[in-house]
Formats: sequence, C-alpha cells, structure tokens
Amino acid sequence: MTTTNRWRLDRQISAAVLVAVVLQAAAALMWAGRASARIDDLSRRLEAQAPVAERLARLEAQADATRAALVRIEAKLDGERR
Repeated sequence: MTTTNRWRLDRQISAAVLVAVVLQAAAALMWAGRASARIDDLSRRLEAQAPVAERLARLEAQADATRAALVRIEAKLDGERR
C-alpha cells in the first residue's frame, strides 16, 4: 500500500492558461527591469547632488556666522548711541 504522489501535467490545462502564465511572467520581468532602471537613475542623481548638499551646509554655516557678527555689530552700535 504505497502511494506516490507525483506531480504531472494533465492535458486538461488549456493553452490559454499556459499563454496567460507566460504573459504574466514576461510582464513581471519587464516591471522588475523598469524598477531596476529607476533605482539606478535615482542612485546616479543622489550621487550627483552630494557635492551640492555639502556646499549648502557650508553656506548655512557661513550665514549663521554672518548673522552672529551682525548681531554683535548692532549691539556695539546700540551701546555707542546711549
């Protein structure tokens, strides 16, 4: 009483089902390819913007220093007027 469960392709599966499965697999591969291309493009853009971000951080630090200097100058001018 040994029963073996073997997988086999029954002839009752229609050609339309096989075509649908193949088309779905092809669509999934195309979608994955486009997603990979978009990720690569975003990665290149991010690498290109890294120097800009660094320069922006330096400019912000310089603006803070300039603002602090202006506050000190205004404080001195207000002290001289009194």
